[in-house]
Amino acid sequence: MTAFVPDTPLRVVAVLSGTRALRIEIEGDLDFSTADMLVATVRTQMEDNPDVRELELACAGMGMCDSAGLAALLMVRRRTSAVGVRLALTGRSAQLDRLLDITGTLHHLTGASSETAKGEDRELPQQ
Repeated sequence: MTAFVPDTPLRVVAVLSGTRALRIEIEGDLDFSTADMLVATVRTQMEDNPDVRELELACAGMGMCDSAGLAALLMVRRRTSAVGVRLALTGRSAQLDRLLDITGTLHHLTGASSETAKGEDRELPQQ
């Protein structure tokens, strides 16, 4: 018998900090049924705020992330990179870091190696 486990609905909240920094808080599961919402939110926010140079995806409230969620994060990275926006994934859980590590995307998405990710505080670096 297979048990049905309902998805945790995704909630994304965008907060503009000045004109150059955007924070998007992610709460809930980032999966097949919700990944497009994150990509659409990022796209809309980037189009509405063309002066943004830093995008923070605050992942502390993120639950499960499946392959579609990972694809959404990679799409966000592609979009930000194309327009010269620095991307930071903050508040990452150990599970998210493990997913990024085993898929070989940790450094690409965060700039961290698997060794440094284990010991870092997962916050946006101060500049």
